[in-house]
Amino acid sequence: MRLVLLGPPGSGKGTQAARLKEKLQVPHISTGDLLRAEVAAGSPLGLQAKEVMARGDLVSDEILLGMLESRLGREDCAKGFILDGYPRNLAQADALDGLLAKIGQPLDAVVQLDVPTDLLVERLAGRAKAEGRADDNPESVRKRLQVYDDSTAPVIGFYEKRGVLAHVDGVGSLDEVLARILAALGH
Repeated sequence: MRLVLLGPPGSGKGTQAARLKEKLQVPHISTGDLLRAEVAAGSPLGLQAKEVMARGDLVSDEILLGMLESRLGREDCAKGFILDGYPRNLAQADALDGLLAKIGQPLDAVVQLDVPTDLLVERLAGRAKAEGRADDNPESVRKRLQVYDDSTAPVIGFYEKRGVLAHVDGVGSLDEVLARILAALGH
């Protein structure tokens, strides 16, 4: 199963990806984790990324895609993978399509976790309090949700046109949401 999880911050992508990893027996690939691992390992792409981040710039799509290509080429991805946090915009979605075609591993499904904005703000405020995360205060949460709407939400239409998108209600217990995702995937 080759799967992309989409959803705004606080929708539960990371939580559900970790649970799906066990059910589907494929690796969960978070681009943030991948980036940190490549930098820590001192790989050529990791060193490029480290230099970019040291300047305070965002790591380019080209560097991220290179890291992703390397990661998807590993043996544990032969039976599939779960991408969480990528693609974040139409350019990345298009680049990912090209990469997956190149390596002969097209996506099986894309799941969009749908959660009302008020609940997202509430979830993220709770996470901020529990984890002391400065990026989850109400003002920054609303800004992050706006960035999601502007940049990432168009990716939903991209995958709808390809016939691989499933909308899943992301409200409910962890088990209820997982069951909905698995049902949407035909599992």
